[in-house]
Amino acid sequence: MASPDSTPAQSSWRASVPESTATDLENLLGTGMAAAQEQLERSGGFPPFALVVENDGDVRLVAVSPADPDADGDSEFDADAMIRDITELLRQHRDEFRAAAIVCDITLVEEDSDAIHVATEHRDGAVFAAVLPYAAITGGTEWEFGDLAADSNEPVIWTD
Repeated sequence: MASPDSTPAQSSWRASVPESTATDLENLLGTGMAAAQEQLERSGGFPPFALVVENDGDVRLVAVSPADPDADGDSEFDADAMIRDITELLRQHRDEFRAAAIVCDITLVEEDSDAIHVATEHRDGAVFAAVLPYAAITGGTEWEFGDLAADSNEPVIWTD
């Protein structure tokens, strides 16, 4: 995997925020990518989750349970609903932490690829997001990862 500070977009982004903010967001980005890759390799997929940097500097995982499967027996979870629930939970508790990241599985339509997406946000207003494309090889038991790339991101937690 490429190092998070290897993209030109990140280099210019990093220079525009305080060192402590950049450190928090890079920590969340790296931890989120690593956790998603591990879940993908172990289980073949992962539900959306969040990570927060608490006010004391500890990093904590935040997750919500998916809604009950549809009555027709569909066992797929509603990722969009889970992301909405995670976002609302983070908004309600935002005084308890100084930075957060929402990690989810997305489809890159133009590249026809799945990707891990990590969107980070700091209470001081800084945001940064990145995507890591991936593809299953050998029947979905092994994974090939592409290059980490910056992505656009809007604040969703500290918005008022």
